[in-house]
Formats: sequence, C-alpha cells, structure tokens
Amino acid sequence: MANSRISVKELKVKSSVSEVYLIKYCSLMSSRDGKKYLNIIFSDSSGQIEGRAWNRAEEIVSQCSKGDFAKVEGKINAYQGRKQLIVSNITKVNKGEVDLKDFVYSSSFDPDEMYEKLEEIVSELDDFYIRSLLQNILADQEVKRRLKIWQAGKTIHHAYQSGLLEHILSCTQLAVSLSSHYNCNKNFVVAGAIMHDLCKIYELSSGLTVDYTEEGKLVGHLVKGVEILDRYSYRIKNFPHNTKLHLKHILLSHHGHYEFGSPKIPQTKEAYLLHLIDLMDSKMGTIDEIMRSDQNTGHWSGFVKHMDRIIFKSELPHYENELTDEQAQERRSISQGAKKNKSKKQDEDLKQNLGSLFENIDLKKS
Repeated sequence: MANSRISVKELKVKSSVSEVYLIKYCSLMSSRDGKKYLNIIFSDSSGQIEGRAWNRAEEIVSQCSKGDFAKVEGKINAYQGRKQLIVSNITKVNKGEVDLKDFVYSSSFDPDEMYEKLEEIVSELDDFYIRSLLQNILADQEVKRRLKIWQAGKTIHHAYQSGLLEHILSCTQLAVSLSSHYNCNKNFVVAGAIMHDLCKIYELSSGLTVDYTEEGKLVGHLVKGVEILDRYSYRIKNFPHNTKLHLKHILLSHHGHYEFGSPKIPQTKEAYLLHLIDLMDSKMGTIDEIMRSDQNTGHWSGFVKHMDRIIFKSELPHYENELTDEQAQERRSISQGAKKNKSKKQDEDLKQNLGSLFENIDLKKS
C-alpha cells in the first residue's frame, strides 16, 4: 500500500474519509426506536477510532467482520470531545492488497536486542539454580519465537507487537536496580520479573486481532506459569524445594490482590516488590499508549475507565533559561488566545453534534 495513506491519527474533524482500515470490533446494535445501527472500531498502526453506520447496518455487517480489512467511506464528526467516523459505505479488501506494516504497531525497541539483554541479565545472577532455570526457559526456541512477537495484553498495556518482551525486560531491569535499593534477593525478583507474564504467550493469540485462547480462558497465565516452573525445574538435578516454593509464591501473588485475580497476596519482600514493579510498568505503559493513540482533541484524553481518570497528553513545560519580560508576555498572550479558540471550538462541536442528532431523527415518527 502507498505511503500516502491517511492514518487514523491523521484524521481530522469534518474531513471526508476514503481509506483502508482494519476492523477490530464490529457489533450490530439497536437504537431506542428499534432501528439497527453498527458500532465499529477501525484501526491501523497509529491507533484506532470508533465508528457508527446508521444506514444499511445489517447489509454491512453481513459483508465485513472483525479482523477484515475494509475500504471505508464517510466523515469524521466530533462526539463528546472525541473523533468518530460516521460510515456511509464499507467494502471488504483482500489481505494481500495491503501492507501489514501499516496496520501493526510494534515496540520501538528491537526484539532481538531486548532478548539478548534479558539473557545477559540472567547470566549475571549468582544463584546457580535460578540462573539455570531461567537460562533453560529462555533457550527454548518456541518460547523465544513467541516472546519476540507477542503482545502483553489485548488492549490495556503493551498491547502491541513485541510488547510482552518489552514489558518483561523493563520489569527485569527494574528488578535489578530496585532489589539492591530495597535489600531484596535479586535472583528471586528477577526470576519473577521474567516469568510473571511469560505464559501470556499461551494465554493470548497472535495476529492482527488478539484474543484469549482456550488455554487462556480455562487456565490463565498465573497457573500456567507454575506449570512452566515445574516443567523446567524438574530437568535440573537436585533443584531445591524451598527455592521452587518461593518462586511459585511470587508467580501466584504478582497481581497483588484477591480481587485482581491473585490466588495469593504477596507475603515476602521479593513477592511484594515484584508486584509493585509489574503494576508500575503496566500503568506507565498504559499512559504511554493513551498519549500515543487517544482520539480526543486537545491536551486531555477521554475518560480511561480502568484507570478511573483522564490523562494529560501533551509534554510538560520546560525552560532551560529564564524568560525575558517580552517572552513571558508573549506566552501569556498565546495562552489567552488558546482559551478563546477552545471556547469557540466547543461551541462549534456542540452545534455539529446537535446537527448530527437531528439528522438521525425520523421526523415522520415524531
């Protein structure tokens, strides 16, 4: 596909759309008056945008479904402060006609280099059994293949190609530095960092539209992690029972709270530190993803339900040198002008949303 395509991130309010996107979600819905409409999410490597098809919804859903590429025609509206694609027509496109790189967002770090860094950290551990366990796991060719590709989640954190490896490496690097700072056993915290989410390579599927596998739905990565620990530790002669016991505790408690699906809560310093490291890295990864892909206009994201807040998306101010009086006055003027423009734009968005609402009302039924 040509590089001149219009990405999701580049779509502007009031602009017309005629472009190919990936359908990530598609559901036939009913309005209050019983009329069918289509709730649909389009995506590419730059992010995703919610769409609505108010007309011909049943016809469209019979032709296209989740995971399909589609040529989308329509217009971008502003709805409740975010962009929304109002669809007039959708035509399915064959996978062979698109460049997959346009639709797959990947980690900004090279997966081969990340894997090498992970192996280097493991090689420097001073516990023979934990080092041997981790080396055996990372030497498994199927583990290596999957870990270099897999996402860390469906949608929430590090949900992009090689995101799981990026998350694991980040947690492992934090484990090395924070274990020393808090006087914890580095070997156990590093092992927890590498193994805590490793079995998401079995819990989640790969591909353009990631979902939970049968094993993920029925077993999950926490229990699967304990299975992997047993499998590889049995191959090491005289692997200490108490070492395995504490590693199992770290894996089973890393979600931190019973209500978050953790069968155990952390009861050692090492387990609690690993939980905090995982929590911190996942939340910071989530914020990065929101700042990259949020479709709301302005400095603020839409409400993020799983974080219970909105996120400021722009860079914070930074001044290397003291401002002159003229520079300070200029910045005050720019700020005041921005506030006026924001107020004007809010009025325009309100009028546009009201106009869209009236367009979709069947006056004959009123």
